[in-house]
Amino acid sequence: MRHFLEFEKPIAELESKIEELRKMSEADGLNIAEEVAKLTEKHDRLLRATYAKLTAWQKTQVARHEDRPKTGDYVRALITEFTPLAGDRAFADDAAVVGGLGRFRGRSVAVIGTERGSDTDSRVKSNFGMARPEGYRKARRLIELAGRFGLPVLTFVDTFGAFPGIDAEARGQAEAIARSIEACLEAPVPVVVTIIGEGGSGGAMALAAGDTVLMLEHAVYSVITPEGCAAILWKEASQAAAAAEALKITADDLKRLGLIDAIVPEPLGGAHRDAETTIAAVGDAIAAALAPLLALDAPARTARRRDKFLEMGREPPA
Repeated sequence: MRHFLEFEKPIAELESKIEELRKMSEADGLNIAEEVAKLTEKHDRLLRATYAKLTAWQKTQVARHEDRPKTGDYVRALITEFTPLAGDRAFADDAAVVGGLGRFRGRSVAVIGTERGSDTDSRVKSNFGMARPEGYRKARRLIELAGRFGLPVLTFVDTFGAFPGIDAEARGQAEAIARSIEACLEAPVPVVVTIIGEGGSGGAMALAAGDTVLMLEHAVYSVITPEGCAAILWKEASQAAAAAEALKITADDLKRLGLIDAIVPEPLGGAHRDAETTIAAVGDAIAAALAPLLALDAPARTARRRDKFLEMGREPPA
């Protein structure tokens, strides 16, 4: 059964009516095709109108939708011959960060991503996508490995942020994140980033300092969650909607500010309504981003990447 968000209740009601009519038609042999067609048309209009004017907070809810495709879904669909690699060679393996080697459309690549899980067991195992230091150290290890073997790096970002627990802090959370960002920036190979859901804080940035940063249409990306921002500024998490607007976390905002490079359109109603089409679109966007990067030599690519991030936040010349 599809999970509906709060703002989708009118859509849910129409879908329920359509389903009820279809069941009546099957059970009683009634010819109600015309009524179903009218309701379906009304449903499609409402869905289109609703998703055409989503607020930043509503987009945050869409980005967190439980049925939205996760990193594992992208890896299974886009990467062939995938071989997972585990552990940071220092402490442990972290299920919140998945990574390994495989082929993307015939080309050998390294793949790294934050994994939130799709059911209770996998969410608990992956700590809801909130990585500890060993996760970011694993990411750094795989990026450096890719650099040694000349493999492009593809990363998928979907996390509330890095895990803020005492154990993570004790093992050097901030340093691990910083080193992962450093590895992204210094990689001699192409790094293509895709923000597929929620890109939260340094936990997202650890895997997002790439040559090209793609972002799904209804994904969000921010230095802090709206709830966290609201708790700091207003001392009330209930102000999350206002915080989301102020933070400029949507793909449109970030593209306009020059913080991402391209927006990948989602199917009508969001990625959770048509995961297959969404994943295919992301695959095409990655392929388009990767081609020009492969044409550059390593020094030119790293210099371009460095300049890109140094330019962020600068006022344009008068």
